[in-house]
Amino acid sequence: MRFSYQLLPEQPLDELLDLIELLDRLGFWACYSADETYHKDMWSLFAAAAGRTSRLRMGPEVTGVILKDPAIIAQQAATLDELTGGRAELVFSTGNFALLQQHQVEMGSKPISRLREAHEVMSTFLRDGTIDFQGDFYAYSGLFTAARPVQQPFPIKLGGMRGPRSFELAGEIADGLHTALAYSREALDFTAEAFRRGAERAGRDWTRLDLANNALGAIAEDPEPAREAARIVAAFYISSMPPELLTRNGVDPAEVAPVTEAFKKGEVQRALELTPPEVGDALSVAGTPQDWKRWIEGDFTSAGFGHLLVTFADPFLVESWAGIRIDGLPTLEEQLQLFHNEVMPGVRGDPHSTGSRG
Repeated sequence: MRFSYQLLPEQPLDELLDLIELLDRLGFWACYSADETYHKDMWSLFAAAAGRTSRLRMGPEVTGVILKDPAIIAQQAATLDELTGGRAELVFSTGNFALLQQHQVEMGSKPISRLREAHEVMSTFLRDGTIDFQGDFYAYSGLFTAARPVQQPFPIKLGGMRGPRSFELAGEIADGLHTALAYSREALDFTAEAFRRGAERAGRDWTRLDLANNALGAIAEDPEPAREAARIVAAFYISSMPPELLTRNGVDPAEVAPVTEAFKKGEVQRALELTPPEVGDALSVAGTPQDWKRWIEGDFTSAGFGHLLVTFADPFLVESWAGIRIDGLPTLEEQLQLFHNEVMPGVRGDPHSTGSRG
């Protein structure tokens, strides 16, 4: 079992660098980061963190191949790989639909074909450092770069939330699938089964690939502050979740539609009032270390997942997003330490050992 942290880089940079250094000391497999305009630039952050870490892997989750050209992404990834001595990887997708709309960039047609083509571009450029390519979405003539990765082949994974076609594509061509916000056994099974289908059609052993899920939540000895923090932050994610994923997690999209509408109007407190505790529980993992272990050792691993990314709802995130303080909610550093001490030892071996999924 591998454990990683999914970062939303919004804190002061000194705090973010200290956090990444802590993840390295605690033995987390990787620190991934959103690569979106909303946050601080993760490429610069990880470049600064490279010299302060020795084992931790780093990379985007996800970087979007519509807003950014895949050859540019490959150049950035290769540079980060050299800086870290071979500890970089990337997870790509079409990107955040809301972000594309705000940039006034069209999603376009045939997203699966675009993802397949982007993967070919990045794989070629990372392998060879040159590319001549004429595709339906990307074209290059005599393009070259001095940025060369340490790792060959360089790990390229596909991110997806709706599925099943993107999940199948990941099994077919990528080094893994990283999904997000799948909590119920139905949602986890749906993802894993589609991933396996794609791998089997391509004659690949899916157990040698990285099947991961990013779970939003919080952890504390007192479960109530953790559940409340997770409910608040989960509410902000509802609008980004495909209706199919909400349904697979046991949430009726019509029930939470007023939450999305309230957020669109800027009525944050109203949106939070419309998010009941049971919806927060369905769209997060929160509570004591024992609560986390039950979920990991139950639905999560039983579905075939071998890599868990966590994003903790900490006091900074809750207050900066919602303007709310929750008594008894541990700091992010305290949550990471508790997760490391009480959850990780019971359900993993050495995450940096070789093998299929850790």
